[in-house]
Amino acid sequence: MSRLSITHVTTYRYSQPVRFGEHRLLFRPRDSHDLRLVTSGLKITPTAKLRWLHDPFGNSVAIATFEQESDFLRFESDITIDHYGLSEPDFRIEDYARTTPFVYAPEEQPDLLADMMRHTGDPQKRVANWARSFLDEAGHMDTAEGLKAMNAAIKRDFAYNRRDEHGVQSAYRTLELGSGSCRDFALLMMEGARSLGMAARFVTGYLYDPALDGGVANGTVGAGTTHAWCQIYLPGSGWTEFDPTNGRYGGSNLIRIGAGRTPEQVKPIEGSYFGPADAAGPMEVSVSVRRVRTGG
Repeated sequence: MSRLSITHVTTYRYSQPVRFGEHRLLFRPRDSHDLRLVTSGLKITPTAKLRWLHDPFGNSVAIATFEQESDFLRFESDITIDHYGLSEPDFRIEDYARTTPFVYAPEEQPDLLADMMRHTGDPQKRVANWARSFLDEAGHMDTAEGLKAMNAAIKRDFAYNRRDEHGVQSAYRTLELGSGSCRDFALLMMEGARSLGMAARFVTGYLYDPALDGGVANGTVGAGTTHAWCQIYLPGSGWTEFDPTNGRYGGSNLIRIGAGRTPEQVKPIEGSYFGPADAAGPMEVSVSVRRVRTGG
């Protein structure tokens, strides 16, 4: 178990006072067997009224509403968690799913169907063909080993590019460019797995880099801001974390905040303002993840 402290600050500046619409905030993780929320705090400037809800995926969402205008908007989330994520776990996959392609059990299919649907079209089948490159000549692959190979290939073959602009580029575009952000790599992995008949989800959260705490550098990429990866549903193992940006799986350094069928459904912050279109300056985001020493 690791106790981690996460501070996430997002700041917006405007050239003149503007009126703010409702903002939807995804900052608070859910308690689970691999993550326990110890403390949480949320500071918003200017003052906002908050209400909480669970979205269709069970994520904990805060809705902020504002009464006063301002040329400055700041969100600061501080959480402390106990993290039990495994590093490269031993996949325990049901016999029928150990080789891809496979068909999910009838009792699971209705709940997984939406997560098996492709995010965008692939008319030239470039994404599908890329995914099939991990199959053998007979059109099969060892499910666990094939997914690990796909995860590692994205890390190896694509250039990481931290993009500050909004949105996620299509899997086709990532293949075309040979580069992308963590969001883009997560979507490519999802679309590849979905093209092979698997259910996949987009995950948003944070990344712990031991080197920032004076630990051994291990080449971790993507710390210092929000991070994205994906989960793939494996019968016998359930939703399993894959981080193609770093070529790792299992989630030992991944702090999951929200998961959804599409990237658009789990944005950390989503909102609006009323004022001139050119009033908004660049968004500033900083994330600090540190280990908290416990015990005597």
